[in-house]
Amino acid sequence: MTDTTLFYIIIAILIINFIVDKILDALNAKHFKDKLPEDLQDVYDDVEYKKSQNYKATNYKFGILTSTFSILLTLGFLFFDGFEFVDNIARSYSDSPIIIALIFFGIIMIGSDIVSTPFSYYSTFVIEEKFGFNKTTVKTFILDKIKGWLMMAIVGGGILALIIWFYQVTGNHFWLYAWGLVAVFTLFMNMFYSKLIVPLFNKQTPLEAGSLRDKISEYAQTVGFKLDKIFVIDGSKRSTKANAYFSGFGSEKRVTLYDTLINDLEDEEIVAVLAHEVGHYKKKHIIFNLFASILLTGLTLFILSLFISNPLLSNALGVEIPSFHIGLIAFGLLYSPISEITGLIMNLFSRKFEYQADDYAKNTYKGEPLITSLKKLSKNSLSNLTPHPAYVFMHYSHPTLLERITNLKK
Repeated sequence: MTDTTLFYIIIAILIINFIVDKILDALNAKHFKDKLPEDLQDVYDDVEYKKSQNYKATNYKFGILTSTFSILLTLGFLFFDGFEFVDNIARSYSDSPIIIALIFFGIIMIGSDIVSTPFSYYSTFVIEEKFGFNKTTVKTFILDKIKGWLMMAIVGGGILALIIWFYQVTGNHFWLYAWGLVAVFTLFMNMFYSKLIVPLFNKQTPLEAGSLRDKISEYAQTVGFKLDKIFVIDGSKRSTKANAYFSGFGSEKRVTLYDTLINDLEDEEIVAVLAHEVGHYKKKHIIFNLFASILLTGLTLFILSLFISNPLLSNALGVEIPSFHIGLIAFGLLYSPISEITGLIMNLFSRKFEYQADDYAKNTYKGEPLITSLKKLSKNSLSNLTPHPAYVFMHYSHPTLLERITNLKK
């Protein structure tokens, strides 16, 4: 195979992926104005349903604009040897492969983020503002960007530097050491993400004593679940949308409730949502997802090790001097179809797990408050209640609201 052939394979993958995505988006958009199923008639009144349809249509049109811009920019970068240009800049500062790679990815990442910032700004301060969701200030928006860049530089840069060093020292066996590094990092982040990373962006406070905490503690005792770390996060500083999540293991396990969730739901509904999260823990879904992610990373790194030394990868992107970092970009583009397939499989498991967690909440607590909480959360985020089945299959990590309610009513 020549580098030209490989180049056009990469172009074909990008274009086919874009076309498939746009077809799915269009199919989904055709269902925006469908009549609501009987079980969901009480989610929206006529005015609210019209608002949700407008919200979906606005995001759909904006999505076409942003994805078209993104694919054209990527194709332009490939056809006009953008990677060679950035690589030459990086090489003008150092001879060290690690330093060159860090400068190269720094330019790519920051450049990409700067280009996408106007779209992100419009989405937050125009679309989300128009539909009453946005609570982010310009100051918070800018600070989030700066913090994100610093995190990427320190954490992402550190991991990349170590992986390239492993490659220099061990050759094609680098993937074993890289896999070990990523596995340890993934486990560490699962344990301490809420304690170390979240405080950089949000304020977390322990849930104060009262009826809600008492009800949560009472439920946790009935299912033999030790839960003394319940935190409230100030999600309302960015959006009115609500959420709750479970993190950590052993002594570090904790539940985090968004303040918007506490404001939107009754105590019983919050306990039902929490029972669903406990269900994920009890059914070992969190451990399954964690180890599936680590195994997939190992598989990806192993496949990468088979190709990374081939100069064809770098040459296909128009870069004369073969290198690990250019090979990594080319591999990422070529690997995307496999990544899509593994993503589909993980989504299938995820949807199955959601049913199991719902059943756990229904059997150990109550089904009705979980149904009403799901309806309220869908209403308050103007969710799409009539998605196209093909779109659900390709993109949804959760079953649709109708599917979850039907299951809970069994």
